Amino acid sequence: MVATPPMRRKRSILEPAWPPGRAFTLVELLCVMIILALMAGMAVPRYASFLAVERAEAAVRRITADLALAQRRSAFTSTSRTVTFDVAANAYQLVGMDDPSHPGKPYVVYLGEEPYGATLVSADLGGDANLTFTGYGDPDSGGTIVIKVGDRTKTITIDPQAGIRRVLEYVLVTG
Repeated sequence: MVATPPMRRKRSILEPAWPPGRAFTLVELLCVMIILALMAGMAVPRYASFLAVERAEAAVRRITADLALAQRRSAFTSTSRTVTFDVAANAYQLVGMDDPSHPGKPYVVYLGEEPYGATLVSADLGGDANLTFTGYGDPDSGGTIVIKVGDRTKTITIDPQAGIRRVLEYVLVTG
């Protein structure tokens, strides 16, 4: 006679998949927690650096887009347009233009607020902090605008002969 293996009883849906009393030990849980803490410790500085780079780039893109807007509007309307930078207030204003998001209010951008979190370090535009575009769209003077986010510094250079130009070099500030 052939021996048949004993029949296994089918498990009910309500029964646990493992024997009762079996769980993770405290040592296993601590090992997992330590591994997660090490991974988070490596990721946070990289994320902070990434965030500084992206915020600096966003601030530069916003400033150059607004300068290009003032330049286009001055050429389109054949009137001069002025962009005024206020280092103390960490802001700039497109004089005589309404904010597209809030009609009737002046067009002022605060670089220290979200999403930029940037600092307007300096704005040297021909001896002052004003850049005026003539009725032909030409800047009245050249100069630089420097912004900083964390340890990242970006410089926007305005060449009066070439118009608006962006310098793509990162300058790391230490100390």
